[in-house]
Amino acid sequence: MNGFLIPANSKKSMLIFGLFKPFDLILFGCGIGATLLMLIVLPLNNLTLTVIALLPAVITAFLVFPVANYHNVLSILIDIFKFYTERQKFVWRGWCVSDGTKERIEAKSSQK
Repeated sequence: MNGFLIPANSKKSMLIFGLFKPFDLILFGCGIGATLLMLIVLPLNNLTLTVIALLPAVITAFLVFPVANYHNVLSILIDIFKFYTERQKFVWRGWCVSDGTKERIEAKSSQK
């Protein structure tokens, strides 16, 4: 065979710093940019305005935070959204018993 094994960490080399896709860094950069712009424009003498000004950076940092078994929080949220909005198709391969009674199992095996 002309096959070869791909190491488990081969996709990490395609990521920036081994963690981020380019879209993740663009999203985080936009959040930081929006926060900096809001810090310049808004008067920060009020706690509510300060929190509002910091929200874009905090939200985008949360979205690109790495998570085990997933790429990041954004990918988890996308998978959850797809699970609840798209039609699910489960393919069953194997055998099953109709209702578990012994008579029906024996009847099916004797018909073969």
